[in-house]
Amino acid sequence: METITFSPAQVHVFNLVSHIKTALGLERLREQLTAFYAQQVDDELDALWESGQFDDKRLQELRGSHFRTPYKK
Repeated sequence: METITFSPAQVHVFNLVSHIKTALGLERLREQLTAFYAQQVDDELDALWESGQFDDKRLQELRGSHFRTPYKK
């Protein structure tokens, strides 16, 4: 059997979530994680915009694009 090694960050998160005992607590954690990752995306997009790698022209090119993988039924 293969041993799984967790990073210090993963261990820390496991220890924190072990204290969540209710559905409300879980929902609050989801909201916080969503807000955290949304802020990360905003910060990265701001950096790309400021560096000139992303601009209004590129934004307009991407408007309405669909990048999902098509699935066959």
